[in-house]
Amino acid sequence: MTSETASKPKLRAQRRPADLVFQAVSTIAGFSILITLGLVAFFLIIQSIPAMVGELPGPADNFLEYVAPLAFGTVWAAFLAMIMAVPVSVSIALFITHFAPRKLASAIGFVIDLLAAVPSVVYGLWGMAVVSGFMRPAYEWLAANASWIPLFNGTASGTGRTVFTAAIVLAVMVLPIITALCREVFLQTPTLHEEAALALGATRWEMIKMAVLPFGASGIVSSSILGLGRALGETMAVAMVLSPSVVISFVIISSSNPSTIASNIALNFPEAHGISINALIGSGLVLFVITVLVNTAARVLINRNPRTGGAK
Repeated sequence: MTSETASKPKLRAQRRPADLVFQAVSTIAGFSILITLGLVAFFLIIQSIPAMVGELPGPADNFLEYVAPLAFGTVWAAFLAMIMAVPVSVSIALFITHFAPRKLASAIGFVIDLLAAVPSVVYGLWGMAVVSGFMRPAYEWLAANASWIPLFNGTASGTGRTVFTAAIVLAVMVLPIITALCREVFLQTPTLHEEAALALGATRWEMIKMAVLPFGASGIVSSSILGLGRALGETMAVAMVLSPSVVISFVIISSSNPSTIASNIALNFPEAHGISINALIGSGLVLFVITVLVNTAARVLINRNPRTGGAK
């Protein structure tokens, strides 16, 4: 490269007015998300301060005693729901994409998408009227024969409205989200990877284990986090199904169940006044922090795992 060539200024494409307008609109839209998130956090913090520093009415002496059972119930119910929903969702997505005939796969996919459109209040009615009664004999059997396990060490609920019943309803609610996203990720698996595994003598399951699942690992994690976000923030279904108490307990068959933050806000906000409103908003701040921490942890997990880079 000669000195004359190096000294020549680089030519840049002429930017048209439409390009400038599109860039400005995109930039504003991108920053508006951060600004909105910051404003929400600022509102929650400001409104929560009176409850955090003052005395609360009721059995709780301070804000920590008030919010701890709610935070525990929120995480515990969502955790139980995800244990049930994720394996079933991934299995359904694999069946649709790699095992089912095309017509059957289309029908199952349509049903999955239809489940996502059902309102949460319908799931709540279903859980309260059907699931709770169906699970009551199982709870009684577990209390009588498996009480040596800490999860079943307690008196069985007479109504069946327990935290495990709420977790079942939450699992059904988040299943369409996780299944639909996993299905789209699995369909993006390079055909050459699948054909190479089969050409080497792998069975269909071995091909899925070697080619499909590693490629879609980040998609599975991302879809699970989206489902977990809905499970953490679900309100009406949990409020209608759960029989809440102010306790921290891992027992899943008892009538003494920890409530969740979202359902507690929905049930108590209409009658709240004074510092009680600040306490409810403070619990909303805790739910906000839990959601941010869960999403951050999932993103760090995806970035640190070298086998999840294929679906980014």
